[in-house]
Amino acid sequence: MAIATRPFITVHSLDGDVATDFIVTLPIPDVMHDHIRPDIVNVVHSNICKNDRQPYTVICKVGHQTSAESWGINCVVSRIPCVAGGGTHRAGQASFRNMCCGGRMFSPTRIWRKWYWKINVNQKRHVVVSSITASAVPSHVLACGHHIESVPEFPLVVGDSAERVEKTKEAIKLLNHIEAFPADTKKAKNSHGIRPDNGKTKVEESINTYQKVEKSTNVEDNPKSEVQA
Repeated sequence: MAIATRPFITVHSLDGDVATDFIVTLPIPDVMHDHIRPDIVNVVHSNICKNDRQPYTVICKVGHQTSAESWGINCVVSRIPCVAGGGTHRAGQASFRNMCCGGRMFSPTRIWRKWYWKINVNQKRHVVVSSITASAVPSHVLACGHHIESVPEFPLVVGDSAERVEKTKEAIKLLNHIEAFPADTKKAKNSHGIRPDNGKTKVEESINTYQKVEKSTNVEDNPKSEVQA
């Protein structure tokens, strides 16, 4: 699937950029004119995710740590090994097999299983190019849930002064300048889930920090609201 994009793109200046009398335009890179291959992206992504796994296995004696033996023939019971002894519910129960209570699993996991998958280097390069190309198409970005309706241009290119941003307040000011803060940033905040267990305390720290910064930004934008309060 080929995507046709415009040949030039505008560089939006920021507060710290050098003032110029003309609008800076640059030719869009050739990588954004390439084909989008979602089939290769899905295959490579699924195989790369397999490489994060850690080999695991069950103990070889699991399910066999009991004194069970088959009763043989002519006993009107199954020939499956049964637990020895008496006086308990466990005595006489079938064991060892995967269909038995307390038995081993079917096809126990082994550490020599094929855990990792080799990925073709050329395919990984195709995936990178396809991802960059798709990130420059507004319809694909909107389909992922991002809110870019208020952004003046897409793909959006800003000046070099954006690399000097170090604080959150400066980053919010930058996002407000390009009209990306009210919509897409809050969407990302609302999509941040809270852990159901005690790990939520770590998440609450980041959420409280974000709320403080957001409150201070709203006061700076509307100083009258603080006086009325």
